Amino acid sequence: MRVISTEEITRHIKEMCIEANYELSHDVKDMIYEKANSETNQLGKQILSQLKENMEIAKNENIPICQDTGMAVVFLKIGQEVHIEGKNLEDAINEGIRQGYTEGYLRKSVVKDPIDRVNTKDNTPGVIHYEIVPGEKIEITVAPKGFGSENMSRIYMLKPADGIEGVKEAIIETVRLAGPNACPPVVIGVGIGGTFEKCALLAKKALTRELGLHNPIPYVKDLEEELLEKINQLNIGPGGLGGNTTALGINIETYPTHIAGMPLAVNMCCHVNRHKTRIL
Repeated sequence: MRVISTEEITRHIKEMCIEANYELSHDVKDMIYEKANSETNQLGKQILSQLKENMEIAKNENIPICQDTGMAVVFLKIGQEVHIEGKNLEDAINEGIRQGYTEGYLRKSVVKDPIDRVNTKDNTPGVIHYEIVPGEKIEITVAPKGFGSENMSRIYMLKPADGIEGVKEAIIETVRLAGPNACPPVVIGVGIGGTFEKCALLAKKALTRELGLHNPIPYVKDLEEELLEKINQLNIGPGGLGGNTTALGINIETYPTHIAGMPLAVNMCCHVNRHKTRIL
């Protein structure tokens, strides 16, 4: 039995909140650079060049890539051979978020109640997802999620008869309706299957998968490639100003579901697709 203290968890989450907001992961950064070279629309190419410049300034000056530093989403895979000692785990996670957003001078965007709208002033609480896995390690992924793109996300309760064509139409419709409001070029996370809430979680987790690393299921891989091509033909383009770079990538995850349903969630993310992972 391996012992991990909540103090250590707090420290890592604090650092990850800051790092995720200051510098994009290599896959997202590399994709933006690649698209800046291949974009054929001159205005779109100019927007992508500005995104590159913005990323470099954020990294060199230690400032946020975007003014919306997001609501902290935290995924934990906890090995069943791990004993966590110290304070309550959820309190420790939120303490890490509080320290990260305070010490990193990150915008505090969380309100305590969705109706009263009183700011918590430290960006807590985060949205936390737990998974118990074999082993004696803890894997932590921190994914600050901005709400310009989050507000453009959708859930569909499709019928089995809608089939794969219905899935394609719903995903493309979501991107088309989002237009410039999701701050393209976007990254699209898709969850298919499970239940109403499960497909949304799948879509959120899909956003943390490395761009270019396809789903291992052959038909899902084919679907990712086909949809990315079609979405980039919508001519929404960088900043919504036209071009062939509407999306940097689309990641799809699936899960078993009921014979009567086919839940589908499309979680939109802007080009600032932030996520950091550490293994303790």
